[in-house]
Amino acid sequence: MARPSVTSKAMTFEEHFKELVDRWYEPLCRFAYSLSRNDSEAKDLTQNAFLKWARQGRGLRDSARAKTWLFSVVNNEFLDQIRQRTRHPATELSEANTSTIHSIRESNDIAGQSLDAKLVWSALDSLEERFRTPLVLFYLQDHSYREIAEIMDVPIGTVMSRLRRAKDQLREVMDRQPGEKPTITPFEKEA
Repeated sequence: MARPSVTSKAMTFEEHFKELVDRWYEPLCRFAYSLSRNDSEAKDLTQNAFLKWARQGRGLRDSARAKTWLFSVVNNEFLDQIRQRTRHPATELSEANTSTIHSIRESNDIAGQSLDAKLVWSALDSLEERFRTPLVLFYLQDHSYREIAEIMDVPIGTVMSRLRRAKDQLREVMDRQPGEKPTITPFEKEA
């Protein structure tokens, strides 16, 4: 029996880590911002996820699951921060860099449609975190139901239910927004 020839060199952990950072830094940062609504917190959450990967990533059996693992870490870190803040409230010393925030917001494209970014982000801000998170992960980050369930540590049925409720709530908020309405709705109702 002939051995298969190895034509490519196995990737080192450092090379794999660099590839992960290059591929997932911006999507993770956008996701973290959608949760925290604070540019510096979003960057901290993202960097913490990669720090955990650097420390624990070798132990992950299937490196193809790195995307889900990283998004789960960001989500869990954010939830930990919320719990910490409720126990130990703090006052912010400075405002986030608005130019960076605007560039992150403008880089997101809701369901492939060009909508007024301020209107959509305002509507998203009004949703509870448990509804906003699956909506952002599904429509802005292109995660599957299964990946979202793993990230949020909830059953797939819960993800589907929260997505449905989030879309309904978002639609209601968008309908109540004053000013010029988008010519299309952000999400089409399923029949």
